[in-house]
Order: sequence, then C-alpha cells, then structure tokens
Amino acid sequence: MKTPDQSHQSHTEFNDATAAVERLKNLYQEASDFLCSQFLDAMENGAPAGRVRAFYPEIRFTTSSYARVDTRLSFGHVSAPGTYATTVTRPDLFANYLVQQIDLLICNHDQPVEIGYSSTPMPVHFAVANDPNLTVPQQGAASFPLRDFFDVPDLSNTNDDIVNGTYEPENGIGPLAPFTAQRIDYSLARLAHYTATDPSHFQNHVLFTNYQFYVSEFEAYARAQLDDPNSGYTAFVSTGNAEITAGDQPLPDSLKTPQMPTYHLKRADGSGITLVNIGVGPSNAKTATDHIAVLRPHAWLMVGHCAGLRNSQALGDFVLAHGYLREDHVLDNDLPPWVPIPALAEIQIALEQAVASVTELEGYELKRIMRTGTVATHDDRNWELRDQRGPVQRLSQSRAVALDMESATIAANGYRFRVPYGTLLCVSDKPLHGELKLPGMASNFYKEQVARHLMIGIRAMEHLREMPLERIHSRKLRSFDETAFL
Repeated sequence: MKTPDQSHQSHTEFNDATAAVERLKNLYQEASDFLCSQFLDAMENGAPAGRVRAFYPEIRFTTSSYARVDTRLSFGHVSAPGTYATTVTRPDLFANYLVQQIDLLICNHDQPVEIGYSSTPMPVHFAVANDPNLTVPQQGAASFPLRDFFDVPDLSNTNDDIVNGTYEPENGIGPLAPFTAQRIDYSLARLAHYTATDPSHFQNHVLFTNYQFYVSEFEAYARAQLDDPNSGYTAFVSTGNAEITAGDQPLPDSLKTPQMPTYHLKRADGSGITLVNIGVGPSNAKTATDHIAVLRPHAWLMVGHCAGLRNSQALGDFVLAHGYLREDHVLDNDLPPWVPIPALAEIQIALEQAVASVTELEGYELKRIMRTGTVATHDDRNWELRDQRGPVQRLSQSRAVALDMESATIAANGYRFRVPYGTLLCVSDKPLHGELKLPGMASNFYKEQVARHLMIGIRAMEHLREMPLERIHSRKLRSFDETAFL
C-alpha cells in the first residue's frame, strides 16, 4: 500500500485553537495533494503498482474529570469523561468554525486537543474535487477498476447516525462533531451540483423560498446594498459562481439553470444572507437542508407562499408558524412524526419585529395582516382534488391556518440538525374558499407582495445576525447526550 510519508503522522497536542487548525490544514492538504498526484499519474500511466491510500485528519479530545463546566452555552463541552474524536475535511473552508469550537473545548475543560491522522480513508473522489482540472471518470471509463486501487465513498461513513441519535461509538470513542468528514464531503459535492454555486459562498443566514419571483427582488436589494458603503455587504454571487462587488456590474446569463438556484449576499465574516429557491415539494426541501446543514449556519427561514385555510384570511396576509402538522413523510424514518417541532422564541420575535418594521403596523393592528398558528405541510400538491372530508377534518382539528409543501420539512430538519429555524408564509390562494391560484390573479399578487415579503425575511436575518450565539443556539435543540461541537 502506498501512503504519504508516515514519519510525522503521530498525534500532537495543542492548547491553542488557531495552531491546531493550522495543523489540520497542513495534514489535509498533504493527504489531498498525495491522492490527486497519484490519481493523475494513474490516469496518464495506467494502474498503480499497489493500493493508494491517504487518511482524513482528526481532532481527538480526552478528559478524565467529572468537574462541572459552564453549561450555560449549549455547546463547547463534553457531557462526561472519556475520549471523543471527529474526522475533518476542508479545514480551509471551516477554519473559523473549527477555531471557535476547539477554543471553547480547550477553555471549558482546561485540556488540550490532539491533532493527527485518523484511520478513515479519504475517497479519491473528494480529494480530486478540490482540483478543478481533475475529474474522476465514470465506472468502466478508466483502463482499470478504480476501486481496486483507490478508496471510494463509503456509505458506512456517510450517514446521519450522530444527529439522529443512533450512532454507536467504536472502541469507546464518542463523536465530537455532528457530521463525519465523508458526510460533509458528500454534501459539499451535492451543494455544488444542486445550487450551481461553490459551498464557500454560503453565508450563515439562509432564506428558503419556493418561487423564482423572489430572486429578482433579492438581486435588486443586493445591488443597492453593494452601492451603500455602510451596508457591510461586500459581494453578490449568482449561479455559476458569477460574482459582482458593485451595484452596476452586469451578471452573465447562466448557461444552465440548476435544480435549486442559489444566490449569496456576502459579508467578509460570512454573516451575510443566502437565498435558495428550493422549488416545490418536501423532497426538495429535505435535499437542500440535508446538505446545507453541514455548513453549520446560524439560522434558516422559510419565506414562501401558502394556501390560507381560514375564511378570515385575505390574499397577501402573512402566517407566522408556531407549530407544524407534518404530513410530508420525507423525514419519517429520521424524525418520527410524533416528535414535536417547537417554535423558537428568538426566531419568532425576530420575524414578528421584522413584519412590524416593514409594514409599519404594531400590536393589535398587526393582526389585520398576520396570523400566528399551525402550518400544515403536505406531500400532495393536488390534495384538493381528492375527497376533502378527511384532510379538511384533520386540518381543522390541528387548528392549522395555512398549508404548504415545504415549511414543516425545513423546520423539522432544522430541529434534527440543531439549526435554528422559522417560517413566515404569505397567503397566495384559498382553495377551501374558492380563491384558486389563477394566472392573472397570481401575477398581480406577486407584483405587490414579493418585495415586502422578502424584505421581512432579510430584516429578520439582520436582527438575528446581531444576536449572541449563546442566545440563538439555545439548549432547546440539544438532546441528552450532545456533541461538543455545534
């Protein structure tokens, strides 16, 4: 077996988080460069003489003390004595996150972390993904079976066992972070495919919508912010990684529309806003959040359209979800429907304040245009065409005020991945009361409401950006035995 030089691969202790992350970067780069060079040689000269293998770096932490640490913060500490570890990928991309998490661990327990290579092989596909000049050929295209000589993605290391609470520690070593390196690499590749933007552009605050109409408004807002020297925003990125830094710069037309067009209004520290048009349906909502979760955003919000279920509602009214009726089914195997998905006070307050700010209505007057209640998410877009007695009875019993196909999925995956979540929808039709979403009516509705609705989502995110991490990442989303890393 051919591997990188083994002479300096022993674990090294660090009491400084920044130095620890620099070591992670060096080890990762060494492993990735080795695989890329060996792969390139194999593509040019044929099969290697033997198996080629490199390993992910890892962070390991051990404590033997039961001394109580400051647990007011919901992360940054382990729950019991023992050894904990996590494999690491792309430490360049996650540098700020890793420094923060490692520093909290060292300070809270007064113990060093150990940095070295893990025993988990790095798949050649993920190493090659870092080099735009290299691609892995499809099976059978190379002159030799690739997996005979190189490691390929392994589903035993690419799963959600840790976040789902079903992970069984190996050799008594507990998980230190919610995702393994292979799981993260898998999602980074999927994000680039689905969104047509590099994961490095994603910001810490993510808005989801189910209509392309919001994109034009987001771009217009972004251009205005880039022209304001005091806005704090530095760039706007469109599909295809097209990037502008001034409001009057043109954006090239995208050669291909991705499945989930994504746009990023960036700030230097990553605290900007990303807008993802996930399209229609719970499957898309799950796919997007499954992969964005590995980036550890500070919040994600759904700002889409819904069917109003109450006669007292009007087209254009807002719905602030404080509960979810989950009939989307896509998460039933990971998060059973009996698990409650609570509203998060910090998000609810930010959204309500944003509605009041943009509409200039307060208190009792705000009730004229906004309802707070249960949002039902269904997996059948044409549920109205079936016998309505069953669905309508359930909707009434749940006290639902709105129905859509994405919100409960996004909230449930936020709960599952410990990402603060919220939902503010806009009523675009009332099928139970004869007001269907017809073309002419929809056009007028979109023209009047999209800009205001999007601005509310942006204002809410800007409010959340000013919130301390210990407030927004509260203990509400943490289970009995959590990983130290957020």
